[in-house]
Amino acid sequence: MSATRPIEDGIVRDFKVNLSYGEYLHLDEILNAQHPVSVPEHHDELLFILQHQTSELWLKLIIHELRAVLAHLAKDELKPALKGLARVKHIQRTLTEQWSVLATLTPTEYAQFRSFLGTSSGFQSYQYRAVEFLLGNKDRHMLSIFDDQPAARDLLEELLGTPSVYDEFLRLLARHGHPVPGHLLDRDVTRAWEFAADLVPVFQTIYEKAEQHWEAYEACEELVDLEENFQLWRFRHLKTVERTIGFKRGTGGSSGVSFLKAALDLTFFPELYAVRTEIGVPR
Repeated sequence: MSATRPIEDGIVRDFKVNLSYGEYLHLDEILNAQHPVSVPEHHDELLFILQHQTSELWLKLIIHELRAVLAHLAKDELKPALKGLARVKHIQRTLTEQWSVLATLTPTEYAQFRSFLGTSSGFQSYQYRAVEFLLGNKDRHMLSIFDDQPAARDLLEELLGTPSVYDEFLRLLARHGHPVPGHLLDRDVTRAWEFAADLVPVFQTIYEKAEQHWEAYEACEELVDLEENFQLWRFRHLKTVERTIGFKRGTGGSSGVSFLKAALDLTFFPELYAVRTEIGVPR
């Protein structure tokens, strides 16, 4: 047995004219984008930075995928839309599992460099807000947080006026003959979604006659998966913060754990949960 293997003759070695792995991925830029601010530099700050940088990269991909999902839904292309949602679900699981790495940071270790973070906070992640906007949790008041970041504010303003994934899904259902109430199809998409009781019977029919409406039924369950994953991410975030800083205020000015707990009550697709109470109940 050998601990090494010979390099095959066909392996490319000359990168004067050939594209290398590092050049393609711009690894010099990525691997030199971590700039700890603690003095003296704390060993665990690199973990903290990388956790958040990788999260932002995954959020970028989620935004990319959800924009494609919107375009597919608008063109009645449900199957590729579902493929996109399936990819987003896998990304969500990766994001949730990442909290287990950050949770290895003990309260004592974090306290030794937390003060150097100043007022920087994950609350200021415009990509996280973009994902929320794409899924329908819109809040115009959030825009003012990004007044000093024109590109971020422009993106959020654009998404504020764009139909959410749920809006486009309901429009697709209506085009396919499902009796989606008209006031939901013509609603002001800049506002956060509010529970619509008259939509529940539409989903009840889809669920109780799944064989007749299989694609719509499958899409409903994909959206429920998406929301459940989002809630699991929020909960894991909450518990990681709680075990790391207890009930201190957040660096960005929030109340910390209690602020994160309030987010657990937010929902994107409330009728898809409400319908579960009605399934099998005579109308």
